Amino acid sequence: MSYTQLSMGRTARRTFEFGRTHVVRPKGKHQATIVWLHGLGDNGSSWSQLLENLPLPNIKWICPTAPTRSVAKFGGFSCTAWFDAGELLEDSPDDWEGLDASAAHIANLLSAEPADVKIGIGGFSMGAAMAFYSATCCALGRYGNGNPYLVNLKAVVGLSGWLPGSRGLRNKIEGSHEAARRAASLPILLLHGTCDEVVPYKHGENSARSLSMAGFRLLTFKSYEGLGHFTVPKEMDEVCNWLTTRLGLEGSCA
Repeated sequence: MSYTQLSMGRTARRTFEFGRTHVVRPKGKHQATIVWLHGLGDNGSSWSQLLENLPLPNIKWICPTAPTRSVAKFGGFSCTAWFDAGELLEDSPDDWEGLDASAAHIANLLSAEPADVKIGIGGFSMGAAMAFYSATCCALGRYGNGNPYLVNLKAVVGLSGWLPGSRGLRNKIEGSHEAARRAASLPILLLHGTCDEVVPYKHGENSARSLSMAGFRLLTFKSYEGLGHFTVPKEMDEVCNWLTTRLGLEGSCA
């Protein structure tokens, strides 16, 4: 049984058909594998082209494509989305079923990697939201539906994103010594532009605060003055340097 089937459980009302997965093979020694997640309405191909040109020869990149589904933010219009999302408000409901299905699909992509290879998740916008949600699943040792999360993440990166399921996260993690230990040892990098018109900067700030308060001690949050909802070379340089250090990759990110 696949991780996705496990995540859905017996009460599943929907099935999710994921799109094409693009893989960028390491040019050097394979030391790490990172699943990188695109934003709303995008696909794995566009990011695989950018990641292939980063000076990180020891990383294998896996770039899946989200299911095509109706999205509340667009009035029910269908596009690629890791989960359903409306306006980013404090009391907005979380699509736990969609979050768990995507988190399980991502975990499944990582589950076959060699034992000596460090694994991580990164993403942009909604992809960053999925990366952060996966980080919380990793710390708690389970998905939102209670099924076990079996992947041991070593790094999580999110650009221009937000944290789904932040309400109650601190209490859940503080209620378990194992969860608190895992949260304290998982490095997370959050980067966000101050002029982001799609996912406002305050959501990046709030996400960093929520994760920090929940016990994620190895958290780095950095803002980019004047940056909108896109990436720039300076930001990707930060990602390269951080991953090289956190994952102990051979060679420098030049």
